[in-house]
Amino acid sequence: MSQQKSPIARRFRGFLPVVVDLETGGFDSQKHALLEMAGCPIEMTDDGVVKPGPTVAVHVEPFPGSVLDPKSMEITGIIPDHPLRQAVDEKVALQTFCQPIREAMKTAGCGRAILVGHNPSFDLGFLNAAISRTGYKRSPFHPFSSFDTATLGGLAFGQTVLARAARAAGIDWDANEAHSAIYDVEKTAALFCAIVNRWHSEMGIPWSDAAAAEPAD
Repeated sequence: MSQQKSPIARRFRGFLPVVVDLETGGFDSQKHALLEMAGCPIEMTDDGVVKPGPTVAVHVEPFPGSVLDPKSMEITGIIPDHPLRQAVDEKVALQTFCQPIREAMKTAGCGRAILVGHNPSFDLGFLNAAISRTGYKRSPFHPFSSFDTATLGGLAFGQTVLARAARAAGIDWDANEAHSAIYDVEKTAALFCAIVNRWHSEMGIPWSDAAAAEPAD
């Protein structure tokens, strides 16, 4: 007899949702620097309530030859060479970032992580570019699938901007703290959980034994 999967593995077909926010030196993942990474694995109680797990975060040194767009740097307020950043190179950053996520996957009984983000193609693009540049082999993330809280926020609250969707969900938002990877990832995780829990409350938990038996792609 096969071992019963955990509630979150059953809910998301063996995938562990991990909310991710990256701060960068621009919009082009091939030339602009990756500067901050923050991730928040999602946890679930036995009765199907989801909540943010512990946040992991790391500051990243700009990769050699990368570009920092002044407009992006003004928005984030990041000072790349500030000594208190304690930044590390991309490969070390990926190792530091991904190890706790792999541990969370193992605890949850999930075969792979799926990135949750606000307009996640941006974050996944930069993540995949860093993985390619460094030759990092142990990424837990699905390479192209993701969950988008902009879409979910539009569905649940009629709001696609993160700050407005968070406020509509009853989540405090401080504009002065925004554009920090840790702050943004924790607010995005709270929004994702609010939407999933609201769905569960109104529609019930939608997994089935048949769905639980399907492996993650």
